[in-house]
Amino acid sequence: MSSQPLGYLSLVLHAHLPYVRHPEYENFLEEDWFYEAVTETYIPLLTMMEGLVRDGADFRLTMSLTPPLIGMLTDPLLVRRYQRHLDRLIELAEKEEQRTRFSEPYHQTALMYLDKFRAARDLFSARYGGNLVLGFKKFQDMGKLEILTCGATHGFLPLMVHREAMRAQVFVAADFHRRHLGRPARGIWLAECGYAPGSEAILKEAGIHFFFVDTHGLLLGHPRPRYGVYAPVLTPSGVASFARDQESSRQVWSAEEGYPGDWEYRDFYRDVGYDLDFDYIRPYIHESGMRKMTGVKYHRITGKTDHKEPYDPGRAREKAAIHAGNFLFNREKQLEYLSGLMEGRPPLVVSPYDAELYGHWWYEGPMFLDFLFRKLHFDQQRIQAVTPWEYLERHPKTQISTPSMSSWGYKGYAEVWLEGSNDWIYRHLHKVAERMIELANANPHPDALRHRLLNQAAREVLLAQSSDWAFIMKTGTMVDYAVKRTKQHVTRFNRLYDMAKEGKVDAPVLADLEARDNLFPDLDFRVYRSDYRFPL
Repeated sequence: MSSQPLGYLSLVLHAHLPYVRHPEYENFLEEDWFYEAVTETYIPLLTMMEGLVRDGADFRLTMSLTPPLIGMLTDPLLVRRYQRHLDRLIELAEKEEQRTRFSEPYHQTALMYLDKFRAARDLFSARYGGNLVLGFKKFQDMGKLEILTCGATHGFLPLMVHREAMRAQVFVAADFHRRHLGRPARGIWLAECGYAPGSEAILKEAGIHFFFVDTHGLLLGHPRPRYGVYAPVLTPSGVASFARDQESSRQVWSAEEGYPGDWEYRDFYRDVGYDLDFDYIRPYIHESGMRKMTGVKYHRITGKTDHKEPYDPGRAREKAAIHAGNFLFNREKQLEYLSGLMEGRPPLVVSPYDAELYGHWWYEGPMFLDFLFRKLHFDQQRIQAVTPWEYLERHPKTQISTPSMSSWGYKGYAEVWLEGSNDWIYRHLHKVAERMIELANANPHPDALRHRLLNQAAREVLLAQSSDWAFIMKTGTMVDYAVKRTKQHVTRFNRLYDMAKEGKVDAPVLADLEARDNLFPDLDFRVYRSDYRFPL
């Protein structure tokens, strides 16, 4: 690889799920979000990285692992439940292999699922002992994967009115990341790319060196960046900001132009959980008898029609290779053009995506990434894949600019998280944050039981602040659950607040809440104190 490439490519995957853990139920439907993502996204990405290293294909990938996701990936209850879920998938795939043995268009796909689920069990249980965080850490320590943190519970910082609440989201996340990944986070993915000028000073306090904004956040910065989104800027606080490249994002994200919509690819919505006879499929759907997705799907997208043709794994894999080649060709042409405008500074294309796009929504997405990294390594020398940190180390001379307030999503200015369907939550979120700051400032040296109460109160505030609940209310999926979760955490906090003010701790109630909402076992409520300083 040339030491002076034409330009750089930085692929960024944002891996996040809301914290969903319900020990009070044996089977809880929303926990499937986690199980599906593990099987269809996180294990395939680790399998991809294992294969690249095995075959000597160097790669660079940047990926966030948010604290809620790390918490679920390392929670013994959810690990056991996921292993049970995977065993059921394998049982279903074994039955499907027999059921389809005389139906050739479907039998090869059934075999594909059986092989995939067995390999997933081997990687999850045998190779990593049920802890996938160790897998991602392995590639981090090899220098091939840059792992970002995020807000503690994916809290949307621009809509927080208390600076102490913003700091708690960042500081708790930074501490949690360091405990699980073995080193401080160098970068952060701000939840929903939500940025407000001044918040980068909090990142600086936590030892974070860079963050990301959407395209317009940088283009409308002050002063306007000389190189647009194709080089980072340095904020006045000394923290660098990178921005999303729209062209490369559109090639994957666009419903009309994006690769995932190709008719050869697997159709996400056609699933045997809805297609097969009820008595046959009942052991693999919800215990109530409600049908749901199983992950076993036999049809390709086919076109804009209800009629779906059988899925052909081989043809889909060939198309993923073609699309990887097309993506690389387009980046080369893009970087050729940009390099002629940037006066000797190699341009950087930053391509961020939700990680769950790769494998969960776009089944062939991990294949696409695998082909892309192999083509980058073996087939050319003009483009170099880098992490944002590597780019900063190679090109430390950076323009100073302050990005504009922005987010990604509809209209790009937080409307998804603050509009008629969800605006009611913020008066409550602001109040519980205000009360948490009050408790933290008033209790510098509590006794052991009161310390536990205050720690749990802080957990409830953080969990209530998750931007996922507002997002779900806006999009109209599982709204009742999102409303319930918001109200539960606010109500639980207020109950703890009343105990603290009255000086009467109900120990059984506290223990029950600690068992239900157990994220951040090492949390110290003092992070909400106005004079708190993050230990670098």
